[in-house]
Amino acid sequence: MNRAAAVLAVVFGLLGAEAAPAQRLLHAGAFWAAVERPGGICEAVSRSEVVAPPGRPQARATFAFTRDGKRRGELHFLFARPVRPGAAAVLTVGAESFLLVTRGTSAWSRGPAQEAAIIAAIRRSAEMRVRAQGQGGRISDRYLLGGAPTAIDAAALAC
Repeated sequence: MNRAAAVLAVVFGLLGAEAAPAQRLLHAGAFWAAVERPGGICEAVSRSEVVAPPGRPQARATFAFTRDGKRRGELHFLFARPVRPGAAAVLTVGAESFLLVTRGTSAWSRGPAQEAAIIAAIRRSAEMRVRAQGQGGRISDRYLLGGAPTAIDAAALAC
């Protein structure tokens, strides 16, 4: 299996196998891919460096763009387990840190200014890490950024 096919398999696995035929691959890179989903949603997506064991949710990061302009790089993290209620998540990209909003098993960027700053930091960095206090212990997910800027740009241009 070539690298593009392997990335595509990971992306469709993250987005749900049942939705795979409706997805359109925009870009497949080293660790990130960009897809267009029905309804005018384009996403740059990657999974955390640690692969989840069978039967457990895979942690992932997604930058979303919509054709209507309501989302222009909204960052969403899905954790493998719930964040403790009231706990914050902190994203570190290179030397920069960003406080994220959390609920349930998710964390999000706080708005357009923060999203632009995160994307700019990603362009200068090789990895990012998101940390939160989970129910039952600390959550720490690492993401490699090879191919992230191109996937983000492909998703942004498509939507």
